Amino acid sequence: MATIVAGTLPWHDGERKMHTLLRVPVKPNPNVPYLYPGAAFQVQRSPLMALSTIDQEGRPWATVWGGEAGFAAPASQSTVDIKTPVDSRYDPVAELLLRGSTNEGSVCAETAGPPVSGLAIDLENRKRTKLYGRKITGSLDADSGMAHLSVFIQGCLGNCPKYLNKKKIIPALPGPKLITDDPQLPPAAVELLGRADCLFVASTHGTEDMDTNFRGGPPGFVRLMSNEPNGSVFVYPEYSGNRLYQTLGNFQTTPLAGYVFPDFDTGDALYLTGRTQVLIGKDAAALLPRSNLAVKVTVTSARFVEKSLAFRGIAGAPSPYNPSVRYLATERVNRVAQFNDDVSVTATMIAKKILTPTIGLFRFRISDPSKIGTWAPGQYATFSFQEELDLGYSHMLDDDPLSLNDDYIRTFTISSYPGHGLPADEFEITVRKHGNATSHLFRTNERAGLEVPLKGFGGEFRLDDQGGDCITPVIAGGIGITPIIAQLPGIDISRLHLLWSVSMTDVGLVFDTFQRFPQLPSSTTLFLTGSKPEDDQGSQQFEAIISSGARMEHRRMEAQDLDTSLGDAWYFCGSPSLKGSVMTWLAGKRVIYEDFAY
Repeated sequence: MATIVAGTLPWHDGERKMHTLLRVPVKPNPNVPYLYPGAAFQVQRSPLMALSTIDQEGRPWATVWGGEAGFAAPASQSTVDIKTPVDSRYDPVAELLLRGSTNEGSVCAETAGPPVSGLAIDLENRKRTKLYGRKITGSLDADSGMAHLSVFIQGCLGNCPKYLNKKKIIPALPGPKLITDDPQLPPAAVELLGRADCLFVASTHGTEDMDTNFRGGPPGFVRLMSNEPNGSVFVYPEYSGNRLYQTLGNFQTTPLAGYVFPDFDTGDALYLTGRTQVLIGKDAAALLPRSNLAVKVTVTSARFVEKSLAFRGIAGAPSPYNPSVRYLATERVNRVAQFNDDVSVTATMIAKKILTPTIGLFRFRISDPSKIGTWAPGQYATFSFQEELDLGYSHMLDDDPLSLNDDYIRTFTISSYPGHGLPADEFEITVRKHGNATSHLFRTNERAGLEVPLKGFGGEFRLDDQGGDCITPVIAGGIGITPIIAQLPGIDISRLHLLWSVSMTDVGLVFDTFQRFPQLPSSTTLFLTGSKPEDDQGSQQFEAIISSGARMEHRRMEAQDLDTSLGDAWYFCGSPSLKGSVMTWLAGKRVIYEDFAY
C-alpha cells in the first residue's frame, strides 16, 4: 500500500498570493501526486463526477457525468477509467475530450494529453475527492452516447463535507435539446441559476494545473447582477472553507472559469465559461453585503441544454453549514447595504427587562447620535457583535456550524418611539432569545457596560394614520408586534383594529405591552394558543390580560376572524407561515407587511 506524501507538490504563485491577502498561516500543500487508496475508494463509490478541461482558447469548461456508483473506477494507482452515457451533442467537455472519437475508433494520447480535472462526489453521504491529470484515451459511441475516458492522475485531494446539500442520485438517459448558446441567459436558465443550491467550477493555473471544485449553499446563493446580450454577470460568496484557496489561487494567475449548474429535477444543464474577479473585504461587501470574499463572473460563452444530464437527484437534507442568502447591494431586500463601516458609533446597553424566559427588552444609549442620525418609528437598528462573539477561524464546527460564516451583524426592530419617555440618544429593542447574539444579551449584566458598534437604522414599515373615522386593520404574530408597538405613541389607538396571535408562553409580552399602552386592549383581539400559565407570575399576568378589556380567543386565528370590509389596506407583521395564511385570507386586498427579512 502506498504512503500518502503530502507537501510534495508546491503552492503556485496565485495560491501563495491568496494566502498572503487573507493572512493564512504557511502550511504544506496537502495534494498528493497519485491516486491514494482512500481517494480510489471514493471514486468508485461516488455516483457523480464533475469533469473539466480547456478549449482551444484556453477557456475552462465543466460538466457532470455519472448516475450510479461504479461508472468510474481506478485502473491503477495512476489511472481512472470512466464509462457512462453522456450528452454526445452539446456537452462541452465531451465535445472537447472526445471530439472525433466515435464508434469508428478511439483517440489516444500519452500522459501529455489535454488536461482533465475531476471531482468525484457523493452528495447523499457528503463525500468528495478532487483529481487532476491528463487524458490518456477516449472514445464515444455515436449511437448509444456511451463515453469512455481514461485519465492519468497527477494530483489528488480529499475535501470536507461542508455545504453539500444531500441528494440521492438516480440514473437517467440524456435527451439533449439546445435552447441557446448565447452568453445572455434565457428565462429558464435565469430561473435555474436563481434556485440552484450548488455549482461546479473549473479553473486553471495557465497550462500547468487545473482544478474542479464544488460550491454549495442555500437556494439562491448565486446572484445574477445583469443579463445583457454581450454576456450575463453573476456573483456568489466564498464561504469559510479549508483555506487552501486552490480555485481562487488559479483565478489570481488565470482569471477564467468554467461552470455547470445542474438541474437535478429535470436533467437540464447550464454550461458557462467566463472571466472572473476575486473580491476581498470591502470590495466584496460593497457588491454582496455581509461577505468578506466573493467571486464575480462575466459570462463570455454559454450553453443551456434541456435534459443534458444522465442523472436526476432527489433532494435530501440541506447542509447545516449553509448561511442565509446574501443579496446584492442593489436588491431592495438587502437593507444592510446602506450602512457604513464607521465603528466609532456605538450602542451601550444600559438596561434590560426580561419579559418571558425567551423575550427581553433591552435599552441602549448611542455614543454619537449626530453621526448616525435618528430613526423613524417602525424601523430597525443594525449592530455588529463581532468583537464580542468571534472566536476566530475553525474549519469544521459541528456543534455550531452556522458560526463559521457568521458576520455577527444583527438587525433588530426598535420597539420604542423616538423621544417618547426616553432621552433622544436612547432606544429599546424587544427580542426573542434565538442564537448566539441574543443569548449574549440575555446573559450580560446591564451594569457590565456592553458596548457594540451601531451600523445604522433602516426599514420602511409605517402605519398610515389617515385620520377621521378610518380604521387601521393590523395582524401581528407573537413578537412580530414590535414595529407596531414602536408606532403606537404616534397614532390614534382607538382607530386601530389589532388581531394578535400569541402563544401562552409569551403572555409576559402581552402584559407588558398592555401596561405601557392602556388604550390598546380595547382595540385588540388576542388569539392565544397553548396551555394557560401555571407559575404565579404567568397566572397573574394572564388574569390581568383577561381584565384588560381585550377580546380573547383560545384558538388559532382563522379566515372568518378577518372583517375584510374594514379596509382595502391591511398591515401584517409576523412569521412566514402566518403570512402565507394571511395573504390567502386577504386575497384582493393590499397587504403591507414586515416579514423581518433583513
